[in-house]
Amino acid sequence: MRPEILGLIHVRAQRARFWGRAFSGAVVVGFAAVLAGCGPADPSAGVEEPPIRGLLTTTVNATEETVARRYPGVLEPIEITSLSFEVAGRLGNLDLSVGQRVKEGQTLARLGSEQFQIEIENRAAAVDEAEATLAQDQEDFQRAAELLKRGAGTRVQRDDADADLKRSRAQLRQAEKSLASAQEDLSDSVLESPFDGILNTVDVDPFATVSAGQTITSLYASDAYEVSFSVNFDTVKDLVVGSTAKVRLADDPDIVLQAVVSELGERADTVSSFPVVVELQEVHSILKAGMAVEVAFEFQLPTAEGYLIPITAAVMENDIPEGSGPRQASPIEMYIYDPDAGVVRRRTVVMAGIRGNSFLVIEGLEPGEKVAIAGVAFLRDGMEVNPIDAASAGWE
Repeated sequence: MRPEILGLIHVRAQRARFWGRAFSGAVVVGFAAVLAGCGPADPSAGVEEPPIRGLLTTTVNATEETVARRYPGVLEPIEITSLSFEVAGRLGNLDLSVGQRVKEGQTLARLGSEQFQIEIENRAAAVDEAEATLAQDQEDFQRAAELLKRGAGTRVQRDDADADLKRSRAQLRQAEKSLASAQEDLSDSVLESPFDGILNTVDVDPFATVSAGQTITSLYASDAYEVSFSVNFDTVKDLVVGSTAKVRLADDPDIVLQAVVSELGERADTVSSFPVVVELQEVHSILKAGMAVEVAFEFQLPTAEGYLIPITAAVMENDIPEGSGPRQASPIEMYIYDPDAGVVRRRTVVMAGIRGNSFLVIEGLEPGEKVAIAGVAFLRDGMEVNPIDAASAGWE
């Protein structure tokens, strides 16, 4: 190979070795820089601390002396009266509708009067005939008695005339009663409302033929309502007939009416479910049968007082205890703010029921303490927080 070509190859080889060493050095320097960046921070450099979590709290200060137990129900009439004719006949026009309000003595339906008028005329004729027969028998009896007195007649003739007279009197009485019954049937052919009320059903059509006792319509009083529902044993054992209650309308919660327990079941319909009936002591123009209502009972707390704490304050690791009542307390856990340490502390408290959207806590809290009511799922015992009072923040 010629010398000039060998020299060119030598020069290129030297250049390749130079650039290879340069690239390897750059990689080493860059990797060292990365390792240096992953090393421990410079103690002298400033590190930003994580922000302290804001915490919405409520202050323990509202005391309660009673616990409320609420039950849903439906407003129903105390009694529904079925109305019918005491006689059979053919109806006339029937102008009735369900929900119609009627007054005491108002005519609701009539039967055709022709059949009753004919019957009255027939029985009146029977009365006239009985009266005529009686008059004739009276004359016959007087004649037989006179003849017997004169010796021209016999005692048998007088006794027969006396028997005929008694029979005529009985027939007249029977005819008169029959006439009165026909007249009463005519009056019974008119159906009137026995009291002020509301029509619940209309069970026949106009001009239909009805039998005696067949229901024509049903009626209930517009000022007598009750609510039926079931309660557990913990509640029923604290109730007696006459216990007071409050009934709130679901359609208008601002309307609350007084009521009393009118019936109390001694036997459970299902397992530990006892029937209770409360009767309203007040009425309102808005009331209608079938309205959804809520019945509330007030019971004295087992301790002197309790505190209303929003349900959101509970640590929901488990379900809310069921069946807690005025005599059955249940433990739940909440986070309480420790102002000295600036942290929250997890604490077990005792609640004796639910009122609205709040627990009624009877043990474990003191007036003035702050209870966490939001974001409790993200809290931990001893976590540093910055409390925000819900009332001052406009949340209550």
